[in-house]
Amino acid sequence: MMDARRVIVWLYAGLFVAVGIVAGALFFRTYQEYAQLQRLEAEGRQRLARLEQRLQDQQRELDRMRSDPAYVEKIIRRQLRYARPSEQIFRFEEGRRTDSNFAPGR
Repeated sequence: MMDARRVIVWLYAGLFVAVGIVAGALFFRTYQEYAQLQRLEAEGRQRLARLEQRLQDQQRELDRMRSDPAYVEKIIRRQLRYARPSEQIFRFEEGRRTDSNFAPGR
């Protein structure tokens, strides 16, 4: 009778240890998934902040274009290379010099 009782106690102890190991493994796996989701959330929040900043910048640009005709003219001239009929446009290439003795400020 005593031996049967001991065997049952050892079986319960073994079962308890096995359940603990399985639960620990499941917890570890779940924790890894949770950590991954936290990283994804942080990346998403950073991306959202960048996009919100970009939206604010674009909104300011749009508001300025709606209210400042001189700014609109500047943008049109720079980006579309427009000029008034009486103006002549001179384009200079950066980094090219034809005179090897060029000295700035002369």
